[in-house]
Amino acid sequence: MIRVLVVDDHPLFRVGLRMILEAQPDIRVVGEAADGQEALRLLATTPVDLLLLDIQMTGMDGLEVVRRLAASGLERAAHVLVLTTFDFDEYIHEALQLGVRGFLLKSVRPGDLVAAVRTVAAGEAFLEASVARKVVDRLSGRRGKPRPEPPRPTELASLTQRELDVLRCLARGLSNKEIAAALDIAEATVRTHVGHILTKLHLRDRTQAAIHAHAMGLTARA
Repeated sequence: MIRVLVVDDHPLFRVGLRMILEAQPDIRVVGEAADGQEALRLLATTPVDLLLLDIQMTGMDGLEVVRRLAASGLERAAHVLVLTTFDFDEYIHEALQLGVRGFLLKSVRPGDLVAAVRTVAAGEAFLEASVARKVVDRLSGRRGKPRPEPPRPTELASLTQRELDVLRCLARGLSNKEIAAALDIAEATVRTHVGHILTKLHLRDRTQAAIHAHAMGLTARA
């Protein structure tokens, strides 16, 4: 059972999230919080597998919650699924640096929300494609910041065709199970390919891989 803590300062939105999640047999909402301080209090006393967190709230916002989780030295930031409206996408960039591996727009479809919760709770990354594009736009200097060095052609050439297929799937935010089904290969094989991709492209995790895939233009269907 995936135990979820929902944190958002809009009561009706929290109710909607709870209804969607608790309709699933493997997900249970164990608590709700209206701001970051309340969320941290509940995290101190309630066993939670995943924190579904609004990035911007009145009072203590979601980013400050992530900062405190990261500063605690625990791996809990990796099990945060951030909800964003893109109004403050610099928050997304900092959350990435702090270890968050799940990002969704608040306009997410119910099925994608459920998939994201399962994926991030399992320790994998879920980066909605539109979120990845927004992060790439920021990193590419479209707002006046220096453009980062593009991926070297030799690094991309080092990937096999199957690894490129897997990388495209990562850019779409698919889990290992979904990639295995899409490419008709075993999940263990997917994990092997993901490991090779991270090593060859000198990336830290699946989220960075998804971002780089968008930066390299690998967004075509696998």
